[in-house]
Parts: sequence; structure tokens; C-alpha cells
Amino acid sequence: MPIAGAILVGLVALEHLWFLILEMFLFRQPTGLAAFHISQQTADACNVLAKNQGLYNGFLSAGLITALITGSSLLRRFTLTCVIVAGIYGAASLGDKAVFLGQSLPALLALLLTELGARAAGQTRPAVLVGRAT
Repeated sequence: MPIAGAILVGLVALEHLWFLILEMFLFRQPTGLAAFHISQQTADACNVLAKNQGLYNGFLSAGLITALITGSSLLRRFTLTCVIVAGIYGAASLGDKAVFLGQSLPALLALLLTELGARAAGQTRPAVLVGRAT
């Protein structure tokens, strides 16, 4: 995977690690209240849901970090696609294009960049070969 693609994948992973911290630990703090534009009362009522959402963002981050460490293109593709779908759903359900721009677009760019880089490097073999992920 070319360095530019790997850097972008790493940035998407860091973004989701930040979401984990924001949703699991800072949601009811001034940082979380400002980020989500909610009142303390709303944050208190939704705290458990936010922590659960943060955990899922942590899984996305872990998937991308694992893909980078292991060089697994299958895991990278899968996790980036999950991030893209989550951002599309978030943008549609919240009616806020900023969610798409901040979440889906970086993941889409990372996916395109890493796929183009793999093709340029001649790595065009299937994602799974004889039971071994590449």
C-alpha cells in the first residue's frame, strides 16, 4: 500500500479513535456538549447510547489499525466501507451533509487511494486466495 494511502487510512483510524473518546468519555463534558450541540440534560439522558456508539467507533478504528499493521487489503476494504456506510447513514438520518464530508469522504478517498496504489503496484490478485486474506 503506498504511503499516501496508508497515511489517509491512519487518519481515518485516528478520527474514529477521537469519536470513541468524545462519545465514551467526553460526551457529558463541555467538549461533548459543544461538539453535539446538546444540553446537559440531553447528554445525561443519552449517555449510555453515546458510549455504545463510541465503542463501535473504536471497533472501526481497531479494524483500520489492524489492517495497516497486517497489510490486510480485505480488512482495510471492509472497514473503510463500513465507515463510508456509517457516514452516509449518519448524514441522511441527521440531515447534515457535514457528517458525510467529515466521515464518509475521508474514508472514500482512503479507499480509492489505496486501491489505485495497489493497482499501480501490480497487486491485482483477488482479496482471498486459497483461504488466505491478502
